[in-house]
Amino acid sequence: MHLEDAIAHCLSQAHASEEMPFGPDVLVYKVGGKMFAWTEPEAFPSKLNLKCEPMRALDLRDRFEAIRPGYHMNKRHWNTVTLNGTLPAPLLRELIEHSYQLVVRGLPRKVREKL
Repeated sequence: MHLEDAIAHCLSQAHASEEMPFGPDVLVYKVGGKMFAWTEPEAFPSKLNLKCEPMRALDLRDRFEAIRPGYHMNKRHWNTVTLNGTLPAPLLRELIEHSYQLVVRGLPRKVREKL
């Protein structure tokens, strides 16, 4: 999957938004004001940081060379996924959805009810 496809999948999540709070070089994807993904679109190879349940994050890192601890993030809760063509597209879509769902579940009830 290419970065453009991953970005489109991030934005296809309900109430997802794209922002640039860290400047024009970093695209951040949020739901309810909280980040669930980010990327530096000009970086090569393309990478996407995604939130992940800690035990699953460890398992994914063991199984896939393209999944590493989150760059500039809490390494327990975030993975950096290199989009080099080695991960199946369905897995990457599922990881984006997993990240999104983790963030939604962590939102205050009043915010979740507004979504």
